[in-house]
Amino acid sequence: MSDPYLLLWLEAPLQSWGHDSKFGRRDSLDFPTKSGLLGLICCAMGAGGKQTEWLERWADRDIQIQAYVLADKKGSPLPRQPLMRDFHMVGSGYDDSDPWQNLLIPKTSEGKKPKGAGSKMTYRYYLQDMAFAVALQGPAEDLEAVESALQNPVWDLYLGRKSCVPTEYIAQGICSDADGALRKAEDLAKAKNRLPVFRVLQGEHDGEVLTLNDVPVQFGENKLYRDRRVTVMALE
Repeated sequence: MSDPYLLLWLEAPLQSWGHDSKFGRRDSLDFPTKSGLLGLICCAMGAGGKQTEWLERWADRDIQIQAYVLADKKGSPLPRQPLMRDFHMVGSGYDDSDPWQNLLIPKTSEGKKPKGAGSKMTYRYYLQDMAFAVALQGPAEDLEAVESALQNPVWDLYLGRKSCVPTEYIAQGICSDADGALRKAEDLAKAKNRLPVFRVLQGEHDGEVLTLNDVPVQFGENKLYRDRRVTVMALE
């Protein structure tokens, strides 16, 4: 008998799931990454540091994702909103002669101010008005611990970035299989006037196959990841 699945519902005005971003340009994938989901769970559990042993237990566990958009009055899916771009100046306006303000100015690896200036421009991208049902596989006792942590989180929960605050309870119950979890998600989506637009499966199936470097091997200061293959299947 296979392990059960925990249904996660990720909904917010803004979400951002980076997977290959550089410092100055922080893009977002169209759907939650595995590293982002496991990082979310670590926040709920109050688990900091490398977490290498814990991550190893989840590395090959199945994750299935279904994406939802809002429907119009006729019951048809509304067009997806484009990525929102937010412009930031990091380290701008601080007085470097003030020891406290100086801490907020970007530095080189040697702790010195970069040549030119201490301010850096960054562009950050966000998904708008999306919702995702995530079926996460795992041993029943592990899923129960994750569900409890998400219901009573130690640290703040956010969907990719700290500005992306969820607007619905994330943990939506444990089901015996992935199909049961996604059927439960369909009921929730109907109550929210949302329609499915695509599904993401691990491995290679009929659809668009992607290689993502989003399986976390180590968190903490020096993060490490490995690749996995996923398939994006359109449902429209």
